Amino acid sequence: MGNGVREGQVDFKRQDVEPIISTHLPSEGTQEKKKVLNSLMSGALAGAVAKTAVAPLDRTKIMFQVSSKRFSAKEAYRLIYRTYLNEGFWSLWRGNSATMVRVIPYAAIQFCAHEEYKQLLGSYYGFQGKALTPFPRFIAGSLAGTTAAMLTYPLDMVRARMAVTPKEMYSNIVHVFIRISREEGLKTLYRGFTPTILGVIPYAGLSFFTYETLKKLHADHSGKSQPSPPERLLFGACAGLIGQSASYPLDVVRRRMQTAGVMGHTYSSILLTMQEIIREEGLIRGLYKGLSMNWVKGPIAVGISFTTFDLMQILLRKLQHSTNIER
Repeated sequence: MGNGVREGQVDFKRQDVEPIISTHLPSEGTQEKKKVLNSLMSGALAGAVAKTAVAPLDRTKIMFQVSSKRFSAKEAYRLIYRTYLNEGFWSLWRGNSATMVRVIPYAAIQFCAHEEYKQLLGSYYGFQGKALTPFPRFIAGSLAGTTAAMLTYPLDMVRARMAVTPKEMYSNIVHVFIRISREEGLKTLYRGFTPTILGVIPYAGLSFFTYETLKKLHADHSGKSQPSPPERLLFGACAGLIGQSASYPLDVVRRRMQTAGVMGHTYSSILLTMQEIIREEGLIRGLYKGLSMNWVKGPIAVGISFTTFDLMQILLRKLQHSTNIER
């Protein structure tokens, strides 16, 4: 009789506890959705913070890229100072609203896609849960950048137009879209798309590859699983320096083709655009115009972007973990 009571109590406890535990275990689908959402949110914030930090330098670089003026640090400083005197301090961020409209979805898609491509390639090559080898690491970055560029390109076109035109010409982002569609045709919104994709492949591939490689080397040699924020900034800066240097000539070609309609030029193809730039301005002065500014701007932006993304991912994971424990 006594044994029967004890058995009944044990069964009662099991029945009471098991449903409670099972209801609070997140399903695999829910975890995957949270992971994707975390990546999108972290990527969006990373892109917004990084681009806003370097917006004045970015605008100045674009203005030199689309003109035949010779670039120098002194001339860049003069242009920034003249813009400040003539149009005011906030004019240095002109076009940044269009940049944000492009960068937030671009960075969100790029970082999220990179996490997903890493997972897919890890499964394919048998590195699930481990760091990818160099080639898949480069491919994951290239695919992520290409995916983001394809989905957000018209916004980049609009941002370039706003950066090089006076505010009287285009009042806002919607106005740019309307005028380009009416006056130049919808196809113009994708002018410069090919050099963009050709430039994104080495840029995103090398950026993500360099950053992930430096993090892995740091973990192997230091014994720490995660680098500190200053180390992340440094690794990101190195990634930006290498990635942007490799793809810079195509960036110049892309800007020329995007702004041809308002700068009085007609560029029909990548090769013809390159030939005209080299003929008028020379190889180095033309195709690498503004690169020295990019060596300042690029590493800062990429360093901030990678660091913000990683730290946001860590923070969101901790918040979700603490929420699950409380439940």
